[in-house]
Amino acid sequence: MAASPVIGSFVAADYAVFALMLLVSAAIGVYYAIVGRGQSSSREFLMGGQSMTAVPVALSLTASFMSAITVLATPAEVYRYGASYGLFSLSYVLVVVVSSEVFLPVFYRLGITSTYEYLEIRFNRATRLLGTVMFIVQTILYTGIVIYAPALALNQVTGMDLWGAVISTGVVCTFYCAMGGLKAVVWTDVFQVGIMVAGFLSVIIRAVVLQGGVSNILNHAEFGGRLNFWDFDASPLRRHTFWTITFGGTFVWTSIYGINQAQVQRYISCKSMTHAKMSLYINLLGLWVILLCSVFAGLCLYSVYKHCDPWTAGMVSAPDQLMPYMVMDILRDYPGLPGLFVAAAYSGTLSTVSSSVNALAAVTIEDLIKPYTHMSEKNLSWTSKGFLYGALCIGMAGIASLMGSLLQAAISIFGIIGGPLLGLFSLGILCPYANATGGLAGLLSGLVMSLWVGIGAQFYPPLPEQSRPLGLTTHGCNFTTAADAFNWTASPTEPGLYTTVLQQNTDTLLPFLADNWYSLSYLYFSPIGTLTTLAVGLVVSLLSGGMKLNLEPRVTLMKEDTMLFCFYKLFKERVSDLSVSINSLQDVLSLSTTFLY
Repeated sequence: MAASPVIGSFVAADYAVFALMLLVSAAIGVYYAIVGRGQSSSREFLMGGQSMTAVPVALSLTASFMSAITVLATPAEVYRYGASYGLFSLSYVLVVVVSSEVFLPVFYRLGITSTYEYLEIRFNRATRLLGTVMFIVQTILYTGIVIYAPALALNQVTGMDLWGAVISTGVVCTFYCAMGGLKAVVWTDVFQVGIMVAGFLSVIIRAVVLQGGVSNILNHAEFGGRLNFWDFDASPLRRHTFWTITFGGTFVWTSIYGINQAQVQRYISCKSMTHAKMSLYINLLGLWVILLCSVFAGLCLYSVYKHCDPWTAGMVSAPDQLMPYMVMDILRDYPGLPGLFVAAAYSGTLSTVSSSVNALAAVTIEDLIKPYTHMSEKNLSWTSKGFLYGALCIGMAGIASLMGSLLQAAISIFGIIGGPLLGLFSLGILCPYANATGGLAGLLSGLVMSLWVGIGAQFYPPLPEQSRPLGLTTHGCNFTTAADAFNWTASPTEPGLYTTVLQQNTDTLLPFLADNWYSLSYLYFSPIGTLTTLAVGLVVSLLSGGMKLNLEPRVTLMKEDTMLFCFYKLFKERVSDLSVSINSLQDVLSLSTTFLY
């Protein structure tokens, strides 16, 4: 199918579907505000009274970081670089196992509201304060971009008002967070996961019908080199290989699921540790479903535009606009379905923003207010509503509109800051002799290293021979463009970018740093921060008397916490019971033999 130079725009049915999604989300907040009038304390408001069960929390965990960036950017990533992105399904397994077996037991046992309370219990107040500030900065920055980026993409393609979408998203999120607390956030996430899957399916089903079946789409993808799953190239400079995704991706997502306040706050809200662990494992199924939908949507995108790439043809100005473009192209004759896809994209945004606002309110109360002031419970309850952070995130979206090419840099900071924090928490939970001096030194060292490579990569982006984008063409377009076919690396929006960078790198800048260190796959930014924090933290702790440290066992991982130990204990008990039964049977047989003779 050739791309059309003119695509449809939103009609009344599309606006109605989109508005209905916003109204239902707000209604859930109102419902829990009425039902939860007894939530008198800020802790009960922020933690859902620790009464949540596994299934809704699992779906909320899935929705929290499956933002509109997932709905829009992941298919575009598959379109340009291939389906190797699907290997994140393996990373998710490792992430869930590590999070449930290492981090969850310690946090749940301590009964903390803010993840960063642990840092003061384990290290000292200065470490807790630094960790909290790092989390707040990255979350406000990331959340503003999550609001703005999809609004920009959808505005330029569908004609939806940009600032109307930005402000309505921020206001609705803040409203249902403020009204209903964590329970409203969790149940709204459940609704929004359903909307995201429905939006994906509407596009996928229509594309499959247009292209003549799933087998045709897979054949087109294979012919175009998109089914590149098993690339075992060990070079750390390659953007996506089996190793960068399974190793680097595990670090990135463990920093989200293992220690990020938005996720930890959810599984700690479960009524038991069993429910908390179950929520993480059930969430794995949700992650796989969203990943499968987004990867296959990317393959549909390639199948539809394999002979006429809208980006290189100048019909969209950025890759993130490819999915909205295809939606308006293939669903324009079905009023309401484009609105459903836009609702899916914004459901991702709503779930991420609401999670962030609720988490920011929690860490502010527990880490910045309670330790330093004696605020009344009534004032704490009002602070927990998150009005300030809702406004800040909307404001951050306004600043993001001025960033231009720095949008990707800001998104990368989320992983760059998460890596050192993951190293710090791992140091505290896994290393009994790590002390406060080592923890603080490790955190600062890891942050410096990850910022160095992350910021350097923004100024000196990897060359195409390292990221290896797959071929795109416009030779099948049915209208006249400025050029019949050209490579995406010299696209209309980025003319000569990589040629210029190559010339700078070889002529004036440090060739080794630019061509090696700064060209590392972006998935290795987090492991660099984590491993540096661990290495420096361990060395400094040993040199500063860490071996003399006396810790409470509850602040580190104990063997009783792990599922493996539980299985071993259960197996041992069963073997013991079997042994007793066999001995009893032998005694009975012995008595019977004696009686007979």
